[in-house]
Amino acid sequence: MIGMTETRGSGLEVQGLEKRFGELRAVDGLSFQVGPGETVGLLGPNGAGKTTTLLCIAGLVRPSAGQVLWNGAALGPERGRRVTLISESPEVYAMLTVWEHLVFVARSCRLPDGWQRRGEDLLDRFGLLEQRDALGESLSKGMRQKTLIAASVLAGTPALLLDEPMIGLDPRGQRELRDMLQELRERGIALLISTHLLESAETICDRVVILKQGRLVAQGPVAELRERQGSGQSLEDVFLEVTQ
Repeated sequence: MIGMTETRGSGLEVQGLEKRFGELRAVDGLSFQVGPGETVGLLGPNGAGKTTTLLCIAGLVRPSAGQVLWNGAALGPERGRRVTLISESPEVYAMLTVWEHLVFVARSCRLPDGWQRRGEDLLDRFGLLEQRDALGESLSKGMRQKTLIAASVLAGTPALLLDEPMIGLDPRGQRELRDMLQELRERGIALLISTHLLESAETICDRVVILKQGRLVAQGPVAELRERQGSGQSLEDVFLEVTQ
């Protein structure tokens, strides 16, 4: 298992988040929480506001209202030390090798001497040792994801956001990613995962947050949502009922 991290505090909190594009409310008064060591699925139909929510949390899009907090303190210009977003098409530096990505993070975060061994351990755990000297432009989606996750763990980022991480991965890659996410969860990292793959969400998520047209329509553990909605035996049943 990857080394443990700090798990105190309330974790990631989204309070009254709104994002308007002219007359369109892409996100409308959204509030939810992701605790340390918890995996939360962000679900919704196309256009529900999932990606916009992630971009607002990561600080890449300015919210129209609301705030994002970590352990009760509002995230500001240095939110990159608290939150990392890995987009649906993970972007790495094309002309940096896998190892050079870790060097870049270590220097940017002024990590103390000894980080190199941790970095090598991470590459080994994530199956990247053979790609250590491969340029970013040559990496598959799965390898780019692994590189960014390894860099995030090395930096000690306590919250990780993933937008459609399973799309484009073959079955082996999906299994490897699920195993990796489980280890990050056990390490105490707060995980927020946007996905259309409801089966995967049901398998890996402790709770789900379901959006429709930018608004929260349901949230909670899948078992509780089934009971509350009086639905059938799958997350898909709950999803279709609350978003119809």
